[in-house]
Amino acid sequence: MHHSGFVNIIGNPNVGKSSLLNALIGERLAIINSKAQTTRHRIFGIYNDDDYQIVFSDTPGVIIPAYKMQESMMTFVKEALQDADIFLFMAEVGDRNFKDERVLEKLQKTETPLIVALNKIDIGDQEAMEADIAYWSEAFPNAKKVLPLSVIEKFNVRELFALIRDLIPEGPEWYPKDQLTDKSERFVVSEIIRDKILTHFQQEIPYSVQVEVEAFQEEETIVRIRAVIIVVRDSQKNIIIGRGGSMIKRVGTDARKDMERFFDKKVFLETFVKVDKDWRNDDRKLKKYGY
Repeated sequence: MHHSGFVNIIGNPNVGKSSLLNALIGERLAIINSKAQTTRHRIFGIYNDDDYQIVFSDTPGVIIPAYKMQESMMTFVKEALQDADIFLFMAEVGDRNFKDERVLEKLQKTETPLIVALNKIDIGDQEAMEADIAYWSEAFPNAKKVLPLSVIEKFNVRELFALIRDLIPEGPEWYPKDQLTDKSERFVVSEIIRDKILTHFQQEIPYSVQVEVEAFQEEETIVRIRAVIIVVRDSQKNIIIGRGGSMIKRVGTDARKDMERFFDKKVFLETFVKVDKDWRNDDRKLKKYGY
């Protein structure tokens, strides 16, 4: 029989959810960055073989929202609490402070199979790891397993995947077998550009930025893309452009290289910057950007 199901990954910001999604499906779909709140949307990464289709769902890190965009981000988490065949709760060694007790209680009471993955054991000691395993085992007596993990060192990733396969129920193909994600190519492009902004800029700029792909034209040997980077202040626009356009050129060059690897063809990328002071609190614009 064919097996299929949805594995929803939930946890605090910056515990390694996106890194794990990428590792489990073998592709770099979700942004990986040391800054918190990197993931803003719910992103499906789809693993396929002849007998299995496993849809891994990366979600934003659980926070207490400060503005409407963050409220929309937490809506994605609420959705993920409703439609899982398996819950994968991620924590990291040394951090037992979960941001929203209501989410924790939902997972503690669920009858859906639950796995707890304790990530970043490569940066902690054995004693701390064992103490955290004991803590989360007590917090989640309903968990099938509390598994120590290091995504960056690939420790226990295969074991986690094997455990997930064992728990996936029988079911049909929900997506075509050659489909890698539920997101559009435009979305992937916008996330690649946002990733480079997270990499090259500090403080509030990464959290003020939205990327909109205005044009996407794929030809036989080249993809032509025009993208707008949206910020909330004129000063941020000046910083992203940089002296003589140096910074936006760096962002564009790095993004283009990643896009060429993803699309496996040449990419012509144009990037512009504009100011939209209240996009993070504008319901109409948030809907337009997929929040």
